[in-house]
Parts: sequence; C-alpha cells; structure tokens
Amino acid sequence: MQSEGQADTQRTVGVWGATGVGVGAIVGGGILALAGAALAATGPAAIVAFALNGVVAFITAMSFAEISSSFPQSGGAYTFAKRVLSVRAAFVVGWIIWFAYIVAGVLYALGFAAFASESISALISAFGGSPASWIASRGFALLLASTATATYAAALIRKESGGGQWETIGKVLVFTVLIAFGLMVFVRTPLERSMQPLTPFFSGGTSGLIKAMGFTFIALQGFDLIAAIAGEIKDPARTIPKSMFRSLSLALAIYLPLLLLVCSVGVPEGQTVEQMARNNPDTAIAVAAENYMGRTGYWLVLIAGLLSMLSALQANMLAASRVALSMALDRTLPAVLGRRHGRAKTPAMAIYASALTLVAIAFMIPNLAAAGAAASLIFLLSFALTHLTAYLSRKRLGRATSYRTPAFPLIPAVGGLSCAALSVYQALAVPSAGAIIVVWLGLGVVLYVALFAQDAETADASAEASDPDLVRLRGRSPLVLLPVANPQHAEGLIAVANALSPPQIGRVLLLTIVAADRADLDSAAERLPDAQRVVSGALRTSYQSGHSPEALITTASDPWDEIRRVATEHKCESLLLGVGEISGFEQFSRLQRLMANVDCDVALMRSPSDWQLTDVKRILVPIGGGGQQHGLRARLLSSLCRAQASHVTFVRVLAPDTSTAGQREAEQALRRLAQVKLPGKHEVQIVVSDDPLKTIVDLSEKFDLIAIGLRPRGSRLGSARPNQQIVSEFAMRVAKDAHCATIMLSRH
Repeated sequence: MQSEGQADTQRTVGVWGATGVGVGAIVGGGILALAGAALAATGPAAIVAFALNGVVAFITAMSFAEISSSFPQSGGAYTFAKRVLSVRAAFVVGWIIWFAYIVAGVLYALGFAAFASESISALISAFGGSPASWIASRGFALLLASTATATYAAALIRKESGGGQWETIGKVLVFTVLIAFGLMVFVRTPLERSMQPLTPFFSGGTSGLIKAMGFTFIALQGFDLIAAIAGEIKDPARTIPKSMFRSLSLALAIYLPLLLLVCSVGVPEGQTVEQMARNNPDTAIAVAAENYMGRTGYWLVLIAGLLSMLSALQANMLAASRVALSMALDRTLPAVLGRRHGRAKTPAMAIYASALTLVAIAFMIPNLAAAGAAASLIFLLSFALTHLTAYLSRKRLGRATSYRTPAFPLIPAVGGLSCAALSVYQALAVPSAGAIIVVWLGLGVVLYVALFAQDAETADASAEASDPDLVRLRGRSPLVLLPVANPQHAEGLIAVANALSPPQIGRVLLLTIVAADRADLDSAAERLPDAQRVVSGALRTSYQSGHSPEALITTASDPWDEIRRVATEHKCESLLLGVGEISGFEQFSRLQRLMANVDCDVALMRSPSDWQLTDVKRILVPIGGGGQQHGLRARLLSSLCRAQASHVTFVRVLAPDTSTAGQREAEQALRRLAQVKLPGKHEVQIVVSDDPLKTIVDLSEKFDLIAIGLRPRGSRLGSARPNQQIVSEFAMRVAKDAHCATIMLSRH
C-alpha cells in the first residue's frame, strides 16, 4: 500500500546523498558516546564486539536493501510491516521505530551537549581560567541539546535534507587524521609496547563481549535511515543497496582501526584499557587520542564528537519525521502530522512533533547510557522484524523485484535470530531499557484502539482494494460467501462479490442449499436437480461475465443456520446476501439473527433484476452523525473507483435548526471521513432537511447505487448479542424506496 501523498514525493536524493545520510547517522556519534562502556565491559575485545556487530549489520542491510528497493516508499521498517503483515502490526512497528529514532536523537543531542560542555571547559582552562560549575550542569546540557534540536528542526523544515553534509564530511576527515597519525605512532612504537595493553584480550569473557555488543549496536545503526527516506531516493533499486553497503563499509573502516589504536598506543603506560575506560567513561576516545597524539589529538576528538553528534542528530530527526509522516498519511497517527510546509513542501508537522518529543524525552532520560541502551534494544527488535518481513515478502511474491539477498533464506534467518537474541540479552542486561519499551508500547496500544484504529483500518481496506499485491504480500486469500437461490439475480450479485474481494487474490464461493433434512435423503435427492440448475445457471452467467467463482451444494433443513455454518467452516471474510425477496417479520428476524452470529462482514444487496454493476457510474454514500466508519464500505468504494472510475458523493442530512457553524463543522468532518474512505476523486454534500429518509430517496434518482453503512456487530474480542438490532428500519426503508440499487454493509 502506498500512502496517500507518497506518490507525489519528489525523488531528489542520489547515491552520494543517500550514502551521506547513512554515514551521517552511523559514523562517530555512537562510538564516541558508547566506546567507553564497551571497553569497560570487555576490554580490548571491544574490537571484536564492533566487528561482530558489523557482520550482523551487513546481514541486516541485505534484508533492508531487498525489501526497501522492492517497495521504495518512505517509512523504513514501518512500511515493510504495513505491506507484509497488517495495519495493526505496522502501527506497533512504526510506533516503536519512531520512538527509536527519537531516542537515538536524544542520545546524540545529549552527546553533543556533553562534548560542547567539555570543549568550553577545555577552552577556558587553556587560557588559564577556571570553568564555572554550571558548564557541567545538567541544566546547561539540556539547554544545549534543546538548542541543537530546534536548529536542525528548522533546517529540516526549510529543506528536504536539512543540511548536515558539511558536518559529515568534516567528521570523516577528522577521523582520517586521527587514524593516520595513530598508525604512524603504532608503527614507530616497539611491538611489545603496542601489544602489551591488548593482553588479556577477552578480559570480560563471553558475557562481557555480548554485553558490549548490545551496548554498542546502535553505533552501526544508520543504514536503515536510507530505507526511511526511500520515497525521496532516485533510482531506488540501484541506489538503496549501494548507499547502505557503502555507508556501513566506511563506518567499519573507521571504527576498527580506531579501536585498535585506542586499545594499544592510546592506553597510558601502567594502565589497562578497562581502567582507562572506567576512569573516563564518556571521553575514553579523547583520552586515548591525547595519549598518542598529545593535546592536538584530544581537540580533534572533541571536534569529531561535535560534528558526529550533530550530523547523527540531524539524520535521526530526518528519519523520525519521515516515519511519522508515513504513519499520518496511513491514519495510524493523527492526520495533522501529514501537513506539509506551504513553500518547501517538507513534512513540517511531523518534524515539529518529532522534535518536541525528542526534547521532552531528553528531560526525562537520566544519562547517555540509558538512552543508548533503550535505542539499541528498539532497533534490534525492529531489525529482527525486518528480516521476517523480507523473508515473507520473497516467499509470497516468489521473487525480489530488484536487489536479491544472497543465500536466501539463510541470511534473513541468521540475521533475524541474531538481532532477536541480542535484543533479549539487552533487555535482561539493562531492565530499564525493557521497561521503557513496555511503557511506550502500552501507551501506543491505548492510543491506537481509542483514536486511530477506525481511520487506519478503513484507509487500509481502501488500499487493499486498490492494490491486490498488498493482500498477496500479507498471505491472505479472502473468501466471499454468496448464497444463491435464483440464477436470474446471480450475475449482479457475483459482480458485487468480486468487488468486495481483492481482484486476482480473493475468491467467491457460491452456495446453494437443498432444503431438506439430512436424514431424509430421498427428499434431498428429489430436490437436487433444482439445486444443480441453480448452480449451473449461476456459473454459466458468471463465466459469461468474466468471473470464475467456486460452487458448493449442501443439504440442510434450516438454510439460515447452514449459511452461518458454511461461513464459519470456510473462514469467510465476507458474506453477501440478496435481500430482494426477504419480507415479513419472521424472515427479517432470521436475517438479524444470522448477522448477529456470523463471524464475518456482511453485505445486503437489493437491486432490480436487470441491474448490472458495470453500469454504476455515480454512487451515493449517506453518512450518519457517528460516521459509520468501517473497512467493508471503503473496500467496495475503492474497488469500484479503481475498476470503472465511479464518482462517489458523500452526503449528510442535518436538522433545520443546525447553526451555520454546526454545518461548517459537519462539512469539515465529512470531508475528513471521505478522504479516509476514498483518497481519490469524490465530493461531499450537506443537506438541511427535517425528513432524512425522503431526502435520501429523492437524491437516489440521480445515482446508480447507494452504499449504506450499518452499525458494527459485536466487538473485536467477542461476538455480537443474539438479539442485536443491526439492520435499522431507516436502512431497510431506503433500500425499499430508493430509485436505484442499494447495498447495506455491516462490519464485524
């Protein structure tokens, strides 16, 4: 499913621009902020921890490259989950990945503040002064972090990339100087002196190594940001894989030599690297550089730290805003976050929301270690899910449309298990990180159920009707059950059933019931020829109109119970009933009971005998005060508009005493609801009348079909009440008196 508005996004980012986004996010910030924790946990084996994380990152980048180049839309892991899993799973993934980018932004904003405070203190000391205590205070750090965040938020609103290129180039040059000078010192230093600090190598044992991997995995996070802005990348099938692998390769080419130098010539004589890291947890790299390069090395690391933190902050804010934008366009976050800047066309509201959340969390998180642990855990979980979605996508489509992951399915299996295992270990090793995730996810579930679910699932149903591949990718083959008693009405009903089912993916099952007791086989045999004629006539009509449904003949003494049984046993997603011949209180009551007890969506169709769906050009959709929002109607409308360019009019009838302000408010609400159901061409109409029934019936003269939403039945957690009144008298009167066909749709 492509989010509304994503198709209009201009692709302006090339290979080097996308690589710059990855390098800006990966290089520098993570290693400078978290190397001290890794060295303290496992000593020189931190080099191995980063190398192993690099292997996991490369494997993960392969899955990212395949699925994001196949579906080059902004949103990253959220978009993958939306296409391959479901809209509810996508919300969960999007909610936590949005939070992950924000928390990573917090890490880099606070990291920038720490390096800025250290630089100010060092400058004051260099000129013989004494740094004031407030320079190292938390309040000053929060001020610096908030200022940097606000600055980059403003830059992102003015321009798609938001700048950050010069910071990326600058930090790579600084790291190059640090490594080049360190290698010269390493070569000139006696080998015994250089290698002495590397013993013992695995000082923290296996547990220390895994702990260091969990702490520092975020230092290689950033290639996924390329997938998060995939909708803005030119030639994505070629650009996305290249830029991901290039950015990771450059990061490891900097990290591994730098760590080797830190653990060898960077350790003061008489100390171990663990002692140095414990004494200087936040500035271990700077202290090591000062040891082998003098004060110049110390200042170079401070400069690299400032540039690294700023470029990583910018990159993560960019990714967070794009995830929020994608979710808003899919209605899994408030639609207001999808608003763009009038001139620059950047997602201004998504940037504002991400920046404000980032600042708020910065005030709540106590230190860099907590931010790094939480962000690492979230990214590991999301990467494990990406491996799963890449695997399911290849299996269900049977192909990769661009880049193909080698050694499939071994690569996604190994990568997914590695990421999942690291995330579990991280949650156990740092319980506060797991607690943060649980609280955030719980908040998201409450918000989704209370505020977003209805709009999101309606928009998703519309997208499924527009994009059959979306249903195939999710591994579904929806079945619509259509009981047929009169072959003369079969053609129109089968066409509607096909419209309710995703094209090429869904199926229609024709059901004909022999009305006889199963114990009375003689009576059933006598009536079988009539049932066979009904089925043959219905199939013949279907084939002539281009449809190929399946057919089933069963025997039952109670057709209503049999319809429910077949719908349940065949796990039908929808049930379509022709109600033209239903009359009398008893039949109507049986219909209500069937609808209350069947575990699927139900559509009721009333139409003239010669009515054809292909003749439908204008559709009237009456909307009540509550909106009667559900996916079944959205799926039907979207399918009809896709197949035959039907024009849809949403109408709401207001009482004559409604104020002008009330009418304007109702019209705005109707426009928002119509946009969710049908993002394409449509119109809305507000009518003031004291007789809604007559108004709808009069309007029906100008339309070919009326689509009425009935009240939902039951809940997501249980079945409907047996005597629940589902089909209102108003809906039945409209169906009876209207001048055109009427379809009534009820969501389970």
